[in-house]
Amino acid sequence: MSTYKELQDQIAALQKQAEEARKQEIAAVVNEIKAKMAEFGISVEDLGYAARGRGRKRGASGAYKYRNPATGETWTGKGRKPGWMVKALQEGKTMDSFLA
Repeated sequence: MSTYKELQDQIAALQKQAEEARKQEIAAVVNEIKAKMAEFGISVEDLGYAARGRGRKRGASGAYKYRNPATGETWTGKGRKPGWMVKALQEGKTMDSFLA
């Protein structure tokens, strides 16, 4: 009968083998998919997925609404207030005074 330690070692070895087999199978499937896509002229968009790097970039929230005239820094008015705006509000200024 095998000991607990021996069984754990066997499990680890089998998990490593399974991961290697998975990687090889995935590589083969990806190559097959790419070949079929090329053969039939299928794009990522045809599959219902957006192509990488073509969508709106994260953080790009549009035109700015507020501008700090002293430094030129801008803020769209969405999300957390920037430090310069917080400081100005604490000094008694209004957000309207920074409208672009």
